[in-house]
Amino acid sequence: QVQLVESGGGSVQAGGSLRLSCTASKYTYNSNCMGWFRQAPGKEREGVATIFTGGGRTYYADSVKGRFTISHDNAKNTVYLQMNSLKPEDTAMYYCAAVYGRYCSGGADANEYNYWGQGTQVTVSS
Repeated sequence: QVQLVESGGGSVQAGGSLRLSCTASKYTYNSNCMGWFRQAPGKEREGVATIFTGGGRTYYADSVKGRFTISHDNAKNTVYLQMNSLKPEDTAMYYCAAVYGRYCSGGADANEYNYWGQGTQVTVSS
């Protein structure tokens, strides 16, 4: 079993920045993919950014390209999401997810991810 613990959420004004962290209880180099998803009230969950922990290849949703950056530090078993130029529409609960022990494409298909964190709230005010 793998536990994922997110931190770094909070409230910020539009144009501001936040950095989310997700620390895994298992070595992240044993994971195939890790990613960040978000869900706003009344909306479906969407993939924000993902990363292959082995090769570092990344995926970003069109809505966050150029503003968000996903990275990982295997030595700390941690994945980060740096969020800049935040917009009110970025307001959502953000979830960290990971794939251990099975194939992942590195895209935004939430069904590929078999471990999830509890989520951290991000609120962006205009």
